[in-house]
Amino acid sequence: MSKLIKPEKVSLLNHPEFTEKVIQEMIAEDPSIIGLGDDLVLKDKERPQPRAGRLDLLMQDRETNRRYEIELQLGKTDESHIIRTIEYWDIERKRYPQYDHCAVIIAEDITSRFLNVVSLFNGFIPLVAIQMNAFKFEDKVGLVFTKVLDELPLGLIDEDEEVQEVTNREYWLKRGTETTVKMADQMLELVNTFVDNYELKYNKFYIGLAKNGQPNNFTIFKPKKKYMTVEFMLPKSDEVDQIIDANELDDMGYNPKWGKYGIRFSKGEINKKEEAILTLLKMAERNRNQ
Repeated sequence: MSKLIKPEKVSLLNHPEFTEKVIQEMIAEDPSIIGLGDDLVLKDKERPQPRAGRLDLLMQDRETNRRYEIELQLGKTDESHIIRTIEYWDIERKRYPQYDHCAVIIAEDITSRFLNVVSLFNGFIPLVAIQMNAFKFEDKVGLVFTKVLDELPLGLIDEDEEVQEVTNREYWLKRGTETTVKMADQMLELVNTFVDNYELKYNKFYIGLAKNGQPNNFTIFKPKKKYMTVEFMLPKSDEVDQIIDANELDDMGYNPKWGKYGIRFSKGEINKKEEAILTLLKMAERNRNQ
C-alpha cells in the first residue's frame, strides 16, 4: 500500500552538495524541468558577455526558435540579480535580433517586493520569474520549479481603440478580394452560433470582432488576395497543436510574443474544416473572457 509522506523543505544556498553549478548542470541536461516547454534545447552555458560577466544558461525553443536568457540564483533574489538578468537579455537581443528573446530569473526565494519591482518591467521587457524549491525525501532531494511571474503579452498598437485607424469593408475588398472578405463573414457566422451579437470591426491591420460596439478580439482575420489568415488568441498547448494536426490545418506557426496561432484558409476550406474551426473559436473566446 502506498504511503503518504511529508517532504522536508531544504535550503540550497548553503547546501554542501547542491551548489549553483550542480543545479545549472541539471537544468542544462534536462531543460524541460523548469516548465518553459518540452522543446527547449541548451545553446550555451556560462556564456561570456562583453564587460558584463557570464550568462548562466541560454536556451532555445526548437519549434519557435525563441531564445531564453536564464539567470540562476540560490537564496533570495536581489537588485543585482534583476539588473544582471535584464542586462544579459538586452545584450543577446542586440547581438542576435533575428530571434525573439525572453529574460528568465530562477531563484529559491522570490519575495513579494521583488515581484512588485519586476512587475514594473513586465509589458515592456519579456520577463519570467521561476521559483525553485528543494524537498528532501529520505536520502534524496527533489527540485520543483514554479512559474510565479509569467510574461505579460504585449498588446498590438492597432488593438488600442484610441489610436487605431478604423477603416471599412471597401478598404479590405481592395486589400483582399470579395471571396476572401466573405470568408471573414463565414467566421463571424460561426462565432455567433455560440455567442450573440458579435459583428466585424474593420481596422487598418486586421478585421476584428466587436460586441455592442466594444472590441473583443479573441480572434482576428486578415484577408489576402488568395487566402485569409485567422489568428486565434490562445496559449500554446498540446491540445491546440493536436487539433491543428488532426484536421490538417495550414499552420503558419505560433507567435509566443503575442500569444496567438496563425492559420491560413483558402477558398472553400472554412466549410470543410468547420468543426475544428468552431472548437478553436470557442477555446479562444473562453481564454480571452475567463
